[in-house]
Amino acid sequence: MSQYVYILLCGDDSYYTGSTGDLSRRLYEHQNGRLPGAYTFRRRPVELMWYTEVPTVIEALGYEHQIKGWSRAKKEALIRGDVEGIHAIVRAERRRREKQ
Repeated sequence: MSQYVYILLCGDDSYYTGSTGDLSRRLYEHQNGRLPGAYTFRRRPVELMWYTEVPTVIEALGYEHQIKGWSRAKKEALIRGDVEGIHAIVRAERRRREKQ
């Protein structure tokens, strides 16, 4: 069964990254505050900015975890579909780390 990894833009201008097997249901839950403990509950409304389909839960969780660690700039490059932009950000981050 396919899984989805997605990025939402929250009402407070933050990004939320998640994964699910049923994207429509999960978006409904985020929009309607079905889970009071969820990050998005007090940050509604939310807008789906990006998603991708992956074949397994393990891959979805791995990709979700990876994206959650990214900077806002890198997430925005992903949302734009700017692969070169992501690479440029990674190169800049690497240069900064090497200078330390």
